[in-house]
Amino acid sequence: MYHLRLKGDHYQMGVKRGTIFQKANISFPLHLDTFQLNHGKESEKILREFFPEVCEEIRGVSEIIGADYLSFISWMLCMGCCMYNLENNIPVEIRGCTAFAYSKDDNIIYGRNNDLPPYLRDGSKSEIYSPQNGNRFNITTSSFINGEEGLNEHGLAVAMTFVMTRLEKIKPGFNSCFIVRYLLEKADDTETAISLLMELPIASNCNILLADKNGKMVVVECTPDKKNIREAITSDNGSIVCTVNSFTSDEYASYDDSNGDDYDSAKRYKVVMNSFIDKITSNYLENTMSLLKGEYGFMCQYEDPNFQTVWSSIFNLKNLMIYRAEGDPRKKKFITDSRLHDIKFGR
Repeated sequence: MYHLRLKGDHYQMGVKRGTIFQKANISFPLHLDTFQLNHGKESEKILREFFPEVCEEIRGVSEIIGADYLSFISWMLCMGCCMYNLENNIPVEIRGCTAFAYSKDDNIIYGRNNDLPPYLRDGSKSEIYSPQNGNRFNITTSSFINGEEGLNEHGLAVAMTFVMTRLEKIKPGFNSCFIVRYLLEKADDTETAISLLMELPIASNCNILLADKNGKMVVVECTPDKKNIREAITSDNGSIVCTVNSFTSDEYASYDDSNGDDYDSAKRYKVVMNSFIDKITSNYLENTMSLLKGEYGFMCQYEDPNFQTVWSSIFNLKNLMIYRAEGDPRKKKFITDSRLHDIKFGR
């Protein structure tokens, strides 16, 4: 996993990244069919309307590496949405992932297993952004510029999980990974993030988990046509919210086009929710690590060698400390990442 720091003007941050790509002779599979290219071009207009800064960052990358800007950004906007012919024409994108947040005894903790084909592991990144006129944040990604999860300086965690969408339902708009980036940079708490998210056109089905240091946490179930706010489940033990690769709300089940082929989403969801009641007791960091390692039930024990947990994360939303296993958490230790904490608190 790469650990990059970017700060300042968005275009110049893109230039810095593009220079890194250029020096490493990294190329990109910009093989888009007519549907994908049209989707990307129309989605770029929407992205530019809401988040012009990130378009300039992408322009900085594309100009340095000599790629056509519209083709390059179209490719990025198809990720996690309609990149159905990526990697030798795999018919569907292969994405798992479990994300959750809980509040217990004045602790606000977020956890995630990011499940992907293992060829994406070595190119994954944990990056610190300090953009002009935006929040400072840590974003973790199997791509770049956008991401699957992150934590910003205000103690707001944002994460996505993929939900399958039939091609004919996809519309121009933000894909889930650009939603994560946008909210990390623009919002300072869950309520603000909800307000911003409700205004965004959404390209395809996804779940967006939001949790802040004050304990407000929700999952927003997003489709290209509507959105549903799923509140945390609260009991005497605290509050918890979890998202996997399906829509948990009964009224949104019909929008899920996976037909049950969702990498045991229901099983993973049940393990998280039951663990919160029975297993996560007092040593919250260790208990959350054990949960992500699959010690309390099925979480990362995939038998398919072409589908694995490529990283696991834990965020402490109050002190901004991050703990990450860069690979299968059963095999890799959780390492402390204090970069965001140190930037915020000046240490």
